[in-house]
Amino acid sequence: MEEGLRICVLTLSTRASRGESEDTSGPALCGLVKELGWQVVYYRILPDDEKSIEKELIRISDEIKPDVILTLGGTGLSPTDVTPDATKKVITKLVPGIAEAIRYKSLEKTDRAMLSRGISGTRGTTLIINMPGSEKAVRESFEIVCSTLPHASEIIKGQVKDCGRG
Repeated sequence: MEEGLRICVLTLSTRASRGESEDTSGPALCGLVKELGWQVVYYRILPDDEKSIEKELIRISDEIKPDVILTLGGTGLSPTDVTPDATKKVITKLVPGIAEAIRYKSLEKTDRAMLSRGISGTRGTTLIINMPGSEKAVRESFEIVCSTLPHASEIIKGQVKDCGRG
């Protein structure tokens, strides 16, 4: 395994992409990633547009080939929340346990966690994880999944022979 994971952060917010609001979630997550000694190889803010998100996820996965893409925002119930829909179209293998764990652990903090439609899956050797958009939710979600990401990346790349633990 490489020294540290290569992470892409994609904030999905029409208002932030227009400069009408500040994206605090993306920079906060980039900071958390760097604290672990991992590399943020790409960070971008995109509007809530399903086709644009789909194209960007494909481009990042196929050209940049990071270990993980963390998407922030667009996971709720509003008409403009299309991140899971776009993600579903580009992944080749669903990894439901990650999104389930985020929702389950987040329910300890807020009953609104059950309204998240976020999903997780792989495209090539890249793991894509949808997270809610608020900075607080991003911090909490990352804390839930970060310890599993190195092992997940090794498995996706076929670098693990035995996944059994203890």
